[in-house]
Amino acid sequence: MRKKARGASRSQDHRSGGKRSFRWSEQWLRELRETGRRTLLLAALIGGCGLGLSGCTGSPGGNLQPAEPTQSVAVPSGGDTASAVRFDRELDGYQPHKRAYRFYFTYKVVHPWWDAVALGMEDAARQYEDMGVVIDYEYLAPGTVSAQDQIRRLEDAAGREFDVIGVDVADVAAVTPAINALIADGQRVMTFSSSDAAREDGCTRIAYVGNTHNYEDGAALTEALCEKLGFRGKVAILVGTEGAPCHEDRARGAQDVLARYPEMELVELDYDGDSVDKAYRLTQDFLERQPDLAGIVCCNMSNPVGAARAVVEAGRSDSVVIVGMDHDQEALRYLRSGVIYALGVQDCYSIGFDTIQVAVKIADGGRPEEDYPEKTEEPTTLIYQDGAAAMLEILYGEIL
Repeated sequence: MRKKARGASRSQDHRSGGKRSFRWSEQWLRELRETGRRTLLLAALIGGCGLGLSGCTGSPGGNLQPAEPTQSVAVPSGGDTASAVRFDRELDGYQPHKRAYRFYFTYKVVHPWWDAVALGMEDAARQYEDMGVVIDYEYLAPGTVSAQDQIRRLEDAAGREFDVIGVDVADVAAVTPAINALIADGQRVMTFSSSDAAREDGCTRIAYVGNTHNYEDGAALTEALCEKLGFRGKVAILVGTEGAPCHEDRARGAQDVLARYPEMELVELDYDGDSVDKAYRLTQDFLERQPDLAGIVCCNMSNPVGAARAVVEAGRSDSVVIVGMDHDQEALRYLRSGVIYALGVQDCYSIGFDTIQVAVKIADGGRPEEDYPEKTEEPTTLIYQDGAAAMLEILYGEIL
């Protein structure tokens, strides 16, 4: 089989404790963001167990269980942060029915969070290479979040004969009718990442891979913040993108926890559109309006960075407790220095890895709950200051 060049390749893997780093070449990242295309034409190994070759052994197709889902986990101070992101993933033994697959994935906005998801996708595709399987996928998003732009992308993809279309839902109410229309027209559509349009929302999407516990993540972060404050103080919430289910669910979890404690008060709530700069400006406004603000709950990966910048600039890092989401390098540095109190780190790598595995099974006609879960759950781990250095080394190769 002819092997086609992949384009820019990732830099050599950085390894720490047997784990793979999120670091890859700037050239590869730039190409990913500019074109969104990762074409992997994969050659069957001579003498290996390629599709259609006789004498091969392995698990048969159908009724196979994917990686066991894990619940949202809060790691206490001094916990094993190395388990927060699992880089040692292997394909589950399923034998694909075809030699080649074409997938289309679109997500909310160009952002480093989804770059990390893409790394898991590519590593899964590389492992299919060892089976002689072609995985050709496009991975595209707009520069700013737009449900209408997402709908347009889905409709465009529907006319291009992809085996499976995947979407990280920007707005459940707006995007669900578009998904349902594609399904009714015979398209295979799944959701992935952190934002599902679930069956209980009236969506007929086939399956979901990603965070199924965003409400619980928001609640866990806020519980940690309340405990740190002695269950007393004024709190602001930076939500993220209005209508995005992951951000809205985390904010709802935060609000419900704050409502349990009579001396906790929610005084500010606003949407930053997943923009560090806007989160920074909103936090500046919060601090000006609330001179006795005690805490900030951040519901996406961008806003902990913007909030921390503003709090440090105002000289209030000792009096304002910040909790937030995910693995941004700057946020982890703020966590290490104590400006941020806790971060809920999602396993983006596994989200991408499992998305490819489930997409292959959907393309082969597999049925949810028979051949793969209707929802594949990925973990979130709470990381505190004493785990920040380990996360920076694992994810970025950064050593003090």
